[in-house]
Amino acid sequence: MGKIYVAGYGKSEIHESGGGGGWLFRLLLTFLFLVVMLGGALAAMVEMYPPQGMLILEYHKVNDRTKDDYTVSPTEFAAQMDALKEDGYTAISVLDFLRAKKGKQALPEKPVVVTFDDGYSDNYTEALPILEKRGMKATVFMVTNDIGLPGYLTWDQLRDMEKRGVELGSHTANHLPLTEMTLDEARDEAQKSKLQMEWKGLKTIFVLSYPNGKYDKYLPTILKEEEYLAAVTGDPGLNTFKTDPYRLLRINIPPSHFGIREFRLRLWKAKVLAFLGLWQNVGEMKD
Repeated sequence: MGKIYVAGYGKSEIHESGGGGGWLFRLLLTFLFLVVMLGGALAAMVEMYPPQGMLILEYHKVNDRTKDDYTVSPTEFAAQMDALKEDGYTAISVLDFLRAKKGKQALPEKPVVVTFDDGYSDNYTEALPILEKRGMKATVFMVTNDIGLPGYLTWDQLRDMEKRGVELGSHTANHLPLTEMTLDEARDEAQKSKLQMEWKGLKTIFVLSYPNGKYDKYLPTILKEEEYLAAVTGDPGLNTFKTDPYRLLRINIPPSHFGIREFRLRLWKAKVLAFLGLWQNVGEMKD
């Protein structure tokens, strides 16, 4: 460190200087200040000119028993559904969105699709009553070879859910990443899960959720040939009629550490990505 000599009352006092670290600290403060300013400006722009599009939320389990990254408590889930209602959102199905895209029905001003992956039994016992109390729809993506196993939905529950307005979709037959198998194997996973549900008397299955959110440029073609109309990913953002229907954007909702503010922040993230034109999944995939 350098030394600074200061005259005082007939003798010198020696003070140790901060060396060369001062400029680095000031640079860091300046950087943080700019980040805060830019973040504030971006937030203001998003609020002034909110991007238009449909939200799709991704849930798995809703209960007070399991504690993991896939479980939201019933109290937390209810608060999140209340927040959506307070913010003016209307729950629709994926099929509603596809019909609107073809001009066969109108979308609400702020549409949202509430989805559940895997088909856990608490989707029926916990989540469905919360949704029904608020007049909200949902979409459940089933791993068909898990139907009826302990902790998973049964065929009778699925039929009842469908009667009560729940849209059912495929999460494949065995929940294996489709990108880690041959194209014939991927087709088999998509085909079997669809046929299993339809043969059991459920409505035609039109939508698939990619296991682990993994997909590639070949899978949309397979899904089209198997008469699927759409598929959801794990890519965040807002969906418009320009979004590739086989790469619909979806926001994962894990258990919250900061309450409803964290939930709203996740929704805001989707708006920011849409506002900046990032990760919009428009057009066909490229290599």
